[in-house]
Amino acid sequence: MSITSAMFTGVSGLLANAEGINVIGNNLANVNTVGFKDGRMLFSDMLSANIGNGSQIGRGTQIQTVDNIYSQGTFETTTSNTDLAIQGNSFFAVKDPNSTAPVNQNAAMLTRAGAFSLDSNLTLVNPDGYQVLDTQGNPIKFNDNAAAITAANAALTAANTAVPIVPADVAAAQTLLGTANSLAFSKITSIDPSGLITYLGKDGITTNYYNTSGAVGVPANAANAATVQRLAVVTVANPGGLEKAGGTLFKPTTASGISSNAFTLADNSANGSSEKIYTNSLEQSNVDMASEFVKMILTQRAYSANSKTITTADEMTQEVLQLKR
Repeated sequence: MSITSAMFTGVSGLLANAEGINVIGNNLANVNTVGFKDGRMLFSDMLSANIGNGSQIGRGTQIQTVDNIYSQGTFETTTSNTDLAIQGNSFFAVKDPNSTAPVNQNAAMLTRAGAFSLDSNLTLVNPDGYQVLDTQGNPIKFNDNAAAITAANAALTAANTAVPIVPADVAAAQTLLGTANSLAFSKITSIDPSGLITYLGKDGITTNYYNTSGAVGVPANAANAATVQRLAVVTVANPGGLEKAGGTLFKPTTASGISSNAFTLADNSANGSSEKIYTNSLEQSNVDMASEFVKMILTQRAYSANSKTITTADEMTQEVLQLKR
């Protein structure tokens, strides 16, 4: 081992701690990002060099891994009932609007950011347009029942203009129109802790349950509550196996360990007890600013110390060069 080896040891420390500052900076940059999960960098030593007599000299440090910390963030109360937060360790599931449906457990993207809203097609989406999935792996899409309402209006018009007018036909057409309006989507009224979605019909009175993607709902009653599809909440056996995909989304990998039955009613992990969905709430970033600033100070000092190693090794080399004088 030579003096110059100490320089390369110092360089390894500079490079590793520079990346460490990047991780800390990214955490602080996302301190107000909904659903963001804190990252941490872990270092490991490099392969040591044998110098005889069973002795070894270290050759510096390297980046071992960057972990994501999936601890629960605090909840912020909002005024929108499509703003959702999960109490527990599970994730919402979304898909690219251009991908086919239904998706399986490996194709869905996962997120803890529940700032959802309805688009012009009555599909529940996140701010980037990714479609929120139900327990069949299909986008949660409501139906305005326009075709049935149009048909009922046509029947009512025909009954009212018939000669002679038949009161029974008018009454039947009015009943048909009332039913069509009662099932048509008007607005989401609630999403319960287990993911059951209730919406108000266009008649302004009837409440219905979301049933399946793109279909009209069914009347809100106990029998239907047990069979309709719900908002999908997916459990990940190994969150460390997820990859960050940007936009507060996580991409599953084979190491994530998501069940092949993730998109079924039976395996929906929003059980209303240990895993609950809260409406009018958003989960904030889990970044602890105080801890990040302490890490920043330590990383900065480590960077400075490694630069001193290089400076000192350079001074020692200069001393050797001056021996010739």
